[in-house]
Amino acid sequence: MSKPIEVRNPRTGKFDYVIVPPPPKLLSQQCHRLRRGQIIWQKLGIEGRIAALKAWKQAILSDRTQLIEALVSDTGRLSTSVTEVDSFISSIDKWCNLAPQLIQGTAKNTSIPFIALQQMAVPYPLVGVISPWNFPLLLSTIDTTPALLAGCAVIVKPSEITPRFVAPLMTTINTIPQLRDVLNFVEGAGQTGAYLIEDVDLICFTGSVETGRLVAEAAAQKFIPAFLELGGKDPAIVLESADLDLATSAILWGSVVNSGQSCLSIERIYVAESIFEEFYHQLVTKAHELKLAYPTIDNGEIGPIICEKQAAIINDHLQDAVAKGAVIHCGGKLEELGGGWWCRPTVMTEVDHSMKVMTEETFGPIMPVMPFANIEEAINLANDSIYGLSAAIFSESEELALEIGMQIDVGAISINDAGLTAMMHEGEKNAFKFSGLGGSRMGKSAFKRFMRKKAFLIKTNIDKDPWWFNNED
Repeated sequence: MSKPIEVRNPRTGKFDYVIVPPPPKLLSQQCHRLRRGQIIWQKLGIEGRIAALKAWKQAILSDRTQLIEALVSDTGRLSTSVTEVDSFISSIDKWCNLAPQLIQGTAKNTSIPFIALQQMAVPYPLVGVISPWNFPLLLSTIDTTPALLAGCAVIVKPSEITPRFVAPLMTTINTIPQLRDVLNFVEGAGQTGAYLIEDVDLICFTGSVETGRLVAEAAAQKFIPAFLELGGKDPAIVLESADLDLATSAILWGSVVNSGQSCLSIERIYVAESIFEEFYHQLVTKAHELKLAYPTIDNGEIGPIICEKQAAIINDHLQDAVAKGAVIHCGGKLEELGGGWWCRPTVMTEVDHSMKVMTEETFGPIMPVMPFANIEEAINLANDSIYGLSAAIFSESEELALEIGMQIDVGAISINDAGLTAMMHEGEKNAFKFSGLGGSRMGKSAFKRFMRKKAFLIKTNIDKDPWWFNNED
């Protein structure tokens, strides 16, 4: 019998939910069941799989309220939970529309006149997904939906910190006969994730660099592909010509949405010296307008820190920065309210790269602002990181912003906005440096990751090939 795991409520601090991970043998049996289902699922063809996912969408719409309530209990925030559910529903429509054109085989002539070529793609039988706690539903399904439409079976291990959404989601899955044979969510912590890797053909992982390394090593031992989406320390560069009202509004949202608990949060801000004071004063004024969603969940925009361990990291980064000379202009401390951990939007100056808040992933609503003397310095500061997920550049000149963006070592850059990859998924991008490994989870490539290419090379004549051995001499 596996040991139960108690789950903390982020608003109250109470452990009010329990999950029981499956024993390794049971997990392996579940994987074998999904593999058997995948054979039939693949034979359904793309239209059959689309029909099943559209039926699932209707089941989710029917249980939307229960799913939102579970996410609220998981994360302690309301509006983002509503957005998360609705974004997931929209993604089903998006992939159902795109999949038919992405899955078609091709036939063509080749450089050798009597050899024809037919190409097709074959799905990996069983895809494993290990997802984090900051967006529990969205990040457990961002890989799952395209994988299912590609013809794979999928087993998902969400974070043990936010598992409450699994029960209502599984209720919707179990109403669709074809789907319940190829999709399962299992509860558990890191050990369950490690066992899962042993039984799948491809693994998608979203989480920390530290755990990502372990996942990559385990996948390499199994000789299976690993797609890793890891940490970020996204910079924003604000040039002298930038529209400050636009820049401060965009950066504030990009820094503190979901209380900064996003890998693509803006975590360091570099501002031209000539506009530095005006910029951070505007940012402080706007930050003051945001309120905690406490004592009631609809009181304000800033929810609790979901993970208690993350609260300790945020506190450590704040204390480290202040000890090294940072100046806090608003926020600046962890507050325990009603048993939960909270952090108000925090703007700080007098920061540098000796501080953790400028170099390590904070994952909180913290906005360290640092001046730069020239564009070369701004680029060097932005690139002075082990991470390379995304960035933002603000400039009156789109041409100049693009020129600077070409020199920044990240996979996606928002121009005169922030965090656009959270809203628009068409742009294919890779994670640079330690921010990830593997193909893009955005755009059409996100679908193609789950299929292996197969080629049929067909001889079309009965003549001997000119490269065969000539036995007639």
